[in-house]
Amino acid sequence: MMIKRYLPVLVLGVSLLAGCATGPGGPVYVPSGQAPADAPPPPETDTNREPERASEQSAPEQEATRPKPHHQAESESLSPAAASLVNKADALLANGDTRAAISQLERAQRISPRAGKVYFKLAEAYYADNRLGAAEQFTLKGLSLAGSSTDLQRTGWSLLADIRRAGGNVAGAQKAEARAQAL
Repeated sequence: MMIKRYLPVLVLGVSLLAGCATGPGGPVYVPSGQAPADAPPPPETDTNREPERASEQSAPEQEATRPKPHHQAESESLSPAAASLVNKADALLANGDTRAAISQLERAQRISPRAGKVYFKLAEAYYADNRLGAAEQFTLKGLSLAGSSTDLQRTGWSLLADIRRAGGNVAGAQKAEARAQAL
């Protein structure tokens, strides 16, 4: 009884799947070393014909405008709202409430998504919560947004060294410390 009820739906589903499995042009896979049986011949090119030319009048040349590569020289500054949230998160971290601090910092990140300081604070909060993978990733993101601010970069590399050392990556910690000291 149930089979009769669902049989039309099953047949429709199978036919739709079968229709998606093959295309109108035949199989896509051609075994190595074999040419497809019904491949169209390559288009012929007429080498004797002269190419069509644009008008002989000189048109004003337009320079191709290429987008400049994105490079952030300076880290974005914190908005007042984000700075307030970071201060609240610092107080929460000092009281040991890492989850609430992370929540405040995530809000700050949504307000100032290009501020490296927010990412470093997030990394510190995750580090305090013993979530080292997330802490390392936020530190790396903060470093990518630090721009040419040597103080912010030094903070990031030192934080990364601490996180990697806590995770048992001594070699990575030493490399991060060397980068921090080189600044």
